[in-house]
Amino acid sequence: MTKLPHDALVFIGDGRKALFLRNAGDEKFLDLRTERVFAEENPPTHEQGTDRPGRGVESAGTHRRTSMDQTDWHHLEEHRFAERVAKALEDVVRQGNVPAILIAAPPKTLADLRKAFHADVKAKIIAELDKDLTKQPVSEIETHLRG
Repeated sequence: MTKLPHDALVFIGDGRKALFLRNAGDEKFLDLRTERVFAEENPPTHEQGTDRPGRGVESAGTHRRTSMDQTDWHHLEEHRFAERVAKALEDVVRQGNVPAILIAAPPKTLADLRKAFHADVKAKIIAELDKDLTKQPVSEIETHLRG
């Protein structure tokens, strides 16, 4: 596994929760400390949207009625959450004292984060892990990152 220097930031996130962990140890002996936690409620789409999908009329000759797809409010909120935590990570990087960043998130969230990360953040990323570790205690995350 990638060696995390002292003061490196470990970002653990999914579409609803994100942890910023700081390595108070060194490359050999990880000692992750929780620096910041983001958590938001994001109920399923059927609990968020109240209206049925709209309908339209095709205008190309036949005047057929078509239905529109249901908006996936849950998925949209996960995208927005990734953008918000990416901005928070950018703020931390710009404040200084972040020698390196390791990102761990499920594949879809990782893709959203990659799109949302500022160049300053991207320059500090030393490793990405496509795994959801948000439900793990910090001690388990340390064990996982040690390899």
